[in-house]
Amino acid sequence: MNETTGLTREAAWQHLTDWTPSEALRRHARAVEVCMRAAALEYGAGESDVEQWGLAGMLHDADYDQWPEEHPKRIVAWLEERGEAEVAHAVSAHYTRWGVSYDTLLDKALLACDELTGLVMACCYVRPDGVSSIKVKSVMKKIKDKKFAAGVDRFEVQEGVRLLGVELRDHVEFIIGAIQPFAAELGIEGTGA
Repeated sequence: MNETTGLTREAAWQHLTDWTPSEALRRHARAVEVCMRAAALEYGAGESDVEQWGLAGMLHDADYDQWPEEHPKRIVAWLEERGEAEVAHAVSAHYTRWGVSYDTLLDKALLACDELTGLVMACCYVRPDGVSSIKVKSVMKKIKDKKFAAGVDRFEVQEGVRLLGVELRDHVEFIIGAIQPFAAELGIEGTGA
C-alpha cells in the first residue's frame, strides 16, 4: 500500500472539475470519495491509506462525462503519469466486465463502493427526509427493484461485496453511515416535505 500519495486532494478535485462538467457526476465522485475514505479504516487498510483511497473514489469516473467511449483509459493514464499506479489500477478495475484483476483491498473496495453508493444516494433522493432516516431494509428492497435506479448494475453491487468479503446488508449500512455526515454537501438531506 502507498503510505502517502504525491497527488493532493486539491489537485485531484481541480482535475475532476476540469474534466467533469456534470454536477451530478461530481456529486457521485464526492460521495464515493467519502465512502472510500471511510472504507480505508473500516476494511483494514489503515490511516495512512485514507488519502489514496479517497483519490480512487473521487477520480474513478473523472473521464466519463467528456469521453464515455474511452472511460476509464484517460483518467488511468493521467494517474499513471503522476506515479499513482495503485490508484490507476483500482480505477481500471471498478467494473468487472473490463476483465481487470482485483489485486488489492483498494481494488475490491472501489468496486464495492461505487455502484452501491449510487443506489443508496438514489434512495435518499426520493425520501422527503433524505438520508436522515433511511433504513437498510428499504435500500435492500430497492436493490431488488430493477426499475428503481435502473442505471445501477446490480451484478456489480453483488460482485463488489463478494470480492470485498462482506455481507451486502452490512455494506449498505456502512455506506449509509459514511454519507450521512455529508448530507447537505451531497444534496441528500431531504426536502422536509
